[in-house]
Amino acid sequence: MAHKKTIDVQAAVAIAAAEAIAAKTQGTFGVGGLMLDQHGNVLQSLHNNVIKDGLIYDPTAHGERQLIDWYYAERAKGRELPEPQDITIVTSLDPCCMCSGAILAGGFNVVVAAPDKNAGLNYDSSADFHALPKALRSQASASFSYPAILGTSLYARASTGATPKSFFIGKTISEPTQALCSLVFEATSADVMEMFNTDLPQEVLKDPATLPASHALVSVLKQHYPDALTYRCKPHQPDAGLAPFLKQAMARDREYGGAGDAVALLDSFGNLLLCMPGRTAQSGIRSAFMETTRAYAQLRYKLMNGATPEQQNEVRHYLGHPKDGTFVFAKGPDASAVSFMNLGAYGSTMEGPLPLKNPAQFQYVQPSLPEAELAAVCAAMPPLYRNIIRIRPTQVADAALVSALV
Repeated sequence: MAHKKTIDVQAAVAIAAAEAIAAKTQGTFGVGGLMLDQHGNVLQSLHNNVIKDGLIYDPTAHGERQLIDWYYAERAKGRELPEPQDITIVTSLDPCCMCSGAILAGGFNVVVAAPDKNAGLNYDSSADFHALPKALRSQASASFSYPAILGTSLYARASTGATPKSFFIGKTISEPTQALCSLVFEATSADVMEMFNTDLPQEVLKDPATLPASHALVSVLKQHYPDALTYRCKPHQPDAGLAPFLKQAMARDREYGGAGDAVALLDSFGNLLLCMPGRTAQSGIRSAFMETTRAYAQLRYKLMNGATPEQQNEVRHYLGHPKDGTFVFAKGPDASAVSFMNLGAYGSTMEGPLPLKNPAQFQYVQPSLPEAELAAVCAAMPPLYRNIIRIRPTQVADAALVSALV
């Protein structure tokens, strides 16, 4: 689509709406978006890919996040693209916290069609961006645009936020296009959320550590992460034995352009399944958490796609939803855009309430913020994150693990 040009907000939103319809047809969240340069040339258009072939493919595969990774991948190949401040992402739905964090981390501009009262950054339509840590609000005010929707229906609104870039001649959205963006999302939301509930309850899960080393499931796990199943702790209680695995991934994170973060995923039995660094040299938003949650989802997808119902059932028994296990971050969240993205991506991975018996699903070893400040960041997030998922990062209880990483 690179030859296309659009210098009208309405025309750009119509392309995003067409992508959203394609997403709906695919059976995933009905959201789409596109990326424009400073002249209005369409560089790329994409839609949500959380669900493929009726299976969870990647909980982080929202349109905006994929567009940003596409941008960095193209630049890495040597393609000349404008700087992020000259790029505008046009999206059919108000970006969630993950995508908002990714947009702010990169320094892109965004034009938003439909509101999202549950997960959208501007969930209350005030454009004051109180959902963000204080240090990020002025950047959002200068880069997030909510163009006017002319008319008298429920969809009508005055323009708020930043003024769309000057190459846009028309800066308003028509009511029917806005309604389409809202309705396509609403039509898919409940069905897709339901797919996140096809995972088995924790009490019927089976321990992958009991499988023979030659089992296909173990082989795929070890392809992704050679040390899979070599460490085990009490369920949800990571101890100092996890330190060497985190340290190894932290060192790799520094090699790959990061600040030395790493994220481990333990299953509900306490088995280590993955421990990954970020790849921020490739893309500034490929944090350790993004890499870990995506790798686990795609590993399950790879095992289940095209498999018989019996094989799929076996995967579901041995590789449960991460909400029953524990994510262990080497470094706790701070008030940066990348951390806000991680918190949002964690919400997208959970996609619903945390199990009551596993309130400390999200643990970190080294704090980056005082506990009260981190709690305030989480408490300010949009309703989905604070009221339904109830994101509450907690420091690991094991003092020996904490001192091992200092």
